[in-house]
Amino acid sequence: MEIAVIGGGHGCYAAAAELSEKGHRVRLWRRDAEQLAPVRDAGIELKDFQGVRDVPIHLVTGDLAEAMRGAQLLVMPLPATTHEPLSEQMASLWEDGQVAFIPPGTFGGYLFARAKHAAGNTSRVAFCETGTLPYLARKHGDRQVVVSAYGKRLPTGVWPANDSERARSIIAEAYPAVEPAEDLLAGALLNAGPIIHPPLIIMNAGPLQHFEHWDIHNEGTQTTIRNVTNQLDAERMAVREAFGYGAPHYPLADHYASEGEEWMYGRGAHDKLTDSGDWREDIDLFTHRYMLEDTRLGLSFLVSTGRFAGVSTPIAAGLLAIASAMIGRDLYAEGRTFESLGIAGLDRQALKSRLQAGF
Repeated sequence: MEIAVIGGGHGCYAAAAELSEKGHRVRLWRRDAEQLAPVRDAGIELKDFQGVRDVPIHLVTGDLAEAMRGAQLLVMPLPATTHEPLSEQMASLWEDGQVAFIPPGTFGGYLFARAKHAAGNTSRVAFCETGTLPYLARKHGDRQVVVSAYGKRLPTGVWPANDSERARSIIAEAYPAVEPAEDLLAGALLNAGPIIHPPLIIMNAGPLQHFEHWDIHNEGTQTTIRNVTNQLDAERMAVREAFGYGAPHYPLADHYASEGEEWMYGRGAHDKLTDSGDWREDIDLFTHRYMLEDTRLGLSFLVSTGRFAGVSTPIAAGLLAIASAMIGRDLYAEGRTFESLGIAGLDRQALKSRLQAGF
């Protein structure tokens, strides 16, 4: 299958390598084309449970139109902070029949669909979101990526929902672990990042600023912090239920458990993550994506969906308020909310119709 991987981050390099190794023709696009030179020359060096090997990439390009042209599937494992400007760049380039897979998206699929609609592009495109990256991955150097774990379950919602069967069948050719979620909002409310990361960075703020490197997933994941995470996750699941979305809700507790329901990365993924050492890092609380993406965009989205659905989210709102005080910015005002997306004025039926049929 012709696949475009959009972006140059950890998940993008992991996707380009894995999908190429599976026999797909992959085009890898990155805004900074100069940074792609080592990959263009020698491919991506992939290290995982199978060992280390070089994986050639069919096309490496800094030309977005070239990357998108003729691609059946576009895999977009990008930080949500990139969605708004990129949605404008891609708006006129979408082609009929394409499927965009945004793992995860914080409802970013709506931004891409809205920009495409505003540009007058009437091609049939499905925008899809799942709850996590298909990889626990970290880049090392210019062309190396280490994958500690692969996704076992990828629950995915589709915009518009009436195109779900077609879209998920295409995604399944690349990611057989894809599972159904009711619609794009259902998929967005499975995003694990805003549940895992904000409590870890906010409640570990002291050691993060004191030590040169700190592993929030190892030393930073203590019982009291897990208690907050569980309460935050309960708010997420309550919001899902208020919108009428059924189980499975993929509770984050399953990520840490050694038995019971298998989470998105399967069992033992948290131990693989900490054992790898790849998450012992320097996190600048003013600039890191855990603050500007998962907290600013992810928690604001959860709070705003809760307000729309009539569900109180005091833990999410409290964490967002503390984070705002920490870095001196109003993160809800800057966030990805139903208000900023122009959805807050819709009633429930109008929102449901839009999720089902699109614009």
